[in-house]
Amino acid sequence: MFFRIKKSGTRGYVQVVENKRVDGSVRQSVIATLGRTDELAASGALASLLASGARFCDQVLLIEASKNDDAFALSAKRIGGPLLFGRLWEELGIQNVLSDLLKERAFEFAVERAIFTATLHRLFVSGSDRDCVSWMGDYDIPGNEGLALHHFYRAMAWVGQELEEKPKDALAPRCVKDEIEERLFTKRRDLFSDLSVVFMDTTSLSFYGEGGETLGENGFSKDFRPDLKQMILGLVIDGDGWPICTEMWPGNTADVATLLNVIDRLRQRFAIRRVCVVADRGMISAATIAGLEERGLEYILGARERSDAVAKSVVLKNKDPFVPLLIERERFRSSLQRRPRSLGRPGHVATQLDSPRCILHVQVA
Repeated sequence: MFFRIKKSGTRGYVQVVENKRVDGSVRQSVIATLGRTDELAASGALASLLASGARFCDQVLLIEASKNDDAFALSAKRIGGPLLFGRLWEELGIQNVLSDLLKERAFEFAVERAIFTATLHRLFVSGSDRDCVSWMGDYDIPGNEGLALHHFYRAMAWVGQELEEKPKDALAPRCVKDEIEERLFTKRRDLFSDLSVVFMDTTSLSFYGEGGETLGENGFSKDFRPDLKQMILGLVIDGDGWPICTEMWPGNTADVATLLNVIDRLRQRFAIRRVCVVADRGMISAATIAGLEERGLEYILGARERSDAVAKSVVLKNKDPFVPLLIERERFRSSLQRRPRSLGRPGHVATQLDSPRCILHVQVA
């Protein structure tokens, strides 16, 4: 049933109409005519009729209560993301590590909850802390009541707080973030933990306004914003895909200058004995290869052998896009010294082994 206006000349009449199916077709049947539209509106009779009928409908009563009672409010919040990420946060031990580090600090707000909320926000929308303040209102995140923008700023400042003076040969000082990473690694480490293979890649993060006072420098921008100051962020993961740590350097640091620094820090921070480094072509230089050889480390670095006759003959004869190729180590080392610039371009992957040979997996373009 429904209301309709029945026109009769210049006047309109309010009718209650019901749809009925007769002989296979739907027909409308007038149940009652309530009166002229203008008269019902002027007298308030129609409003009284609707209010009287609303007493028998719970949905209408709920809506009316929310309009008339200021103390009554309806709200809906999302719970899936915080529940799932909260379980991972606890199982990985992040909550316990942060709580333990914060025991001696006299913060007057829930720093761990601020970091949890900011991390969840970056996973979902990857915005700023200012955006996080408005975003978190749509989610039911336990313990984040009362958090404001300055709390997120203070929490992030604590994570980046320097613990000691930067050594002369280091690209960045040691901070609270490093201690968090080390404790998390120790928490999941056992007798069989082995970082025999680690993967590393870098990217650049730009700063707006007055950001980046410590690490902000102009350099090669992967965000295509050379006008902005930036920092270089490096991510290191193990062979199973677990993140080990992140490294931060000034924005004018070249990728080729970071690899050896990261390896030395990894071995020092996590007590690693055997390491096989996997990095892309941007990490290659003659000095980097020499440093890896000097440290006796295994490595897999992207390289390109453009003019080698052996490589060309094998690639042209084989239709497989990835072709194993053996090249003598001494000849490979001499090619590095002759043409170090060509090694910074894509092509194939070089692997150091304990044998006096070097395996190249040549990728056909």
